[in-house]
Amino acid sequence: MRPAFALGFTILDASVSRSPALLARSLAFNALFYANLTVLMIVTLPTLVLPRRVQLIFIRLYARISLWLLRVVCGMTVDWRGVEKLPQGACIVACKHQSLWETFALYAILDDPAYILKRELMWIPLFGWHMAKAGLIAIDRGAGVAALSRMTARAKKELERSRQVIIFPEGTRRAPGAEPNYKPGVAHLYARAGVACVPLALNSGLFWPRRSLMRFPGTVLVEVLDPIAPGMDTRTFLAHLQNVLEEATTRLIQESGNRHQASGSSIPIPES
Repeated sequence: MRPAFALGFTILDASVSRSPALLARSLAFNALFYANLTVLMIVTLPTLVLPRRVQLIFIRLYARISLWLLRVVCGMTVDWRGVEKLPQGACIVACKHQSLWETFALYAILDDPAYILKRELMWIPLFGWHMAKAGLIAIDRGAGVAALSRMTARAKKELERSRQVIIFPEGTRRAPGAEPNYKPGVAHLYARAGVACVPLALNSGLFWPRRSLMRFPGTVLVEVLDPIAPGMDTRTFLAHLQNVLEEATTRLIQESGNRHQASGSSIPIPES
């Protein structure tokens, strides 16, 4: 299913991207965001030899501070919808991936998330050490079927610990309105894990664009959709997941676009 947007992008008021105040707030946030991350990674080095749940406290603190900085410095808030649909305990969370935002923000609503991420991130000093301790699941995207098997085996172990495994079905960040490009990994994991898969739609890329220093004011919309029970065949599952996730994501993008047009403010939105 293709979103009801073209691939081109526009800015409702092009001058907003060149606003000195907006640029200053964006740069200030970026400096504070990475300073906070660096300080916490250094201060919490002792947690590398403590139980993982101790480190989780500090990861959640990092996420909350980051969301607070976004609100105070950039005027960016979040509207969580359908959180009550999240099952208790183990599940797969198939999350739309538009921005760095969702790589930390989901700690606000999930009890014990285990992100699936590219292996190269684990090689970053300090950051990689903490990610390994946090029990995140690294995958070598160039290893093909072998990588899928290793990812699934590791994910099943984390699910047995009643964790929520977060997977980005398209594998990498995609700009809002971009043609969907779902990979087979999420279907492979779903077929073998034996737990529900929860689609999670969002429009974070409108406010925290990929490959950009700009952070736009507004409300990130996040919607937890109806869980998909285990047992569906993989082809039907992947088609269903893409349909519901893309439909909800398109709706959230449209809602934010309409809201900002009505208020006279501006964010980068896909062209209709």
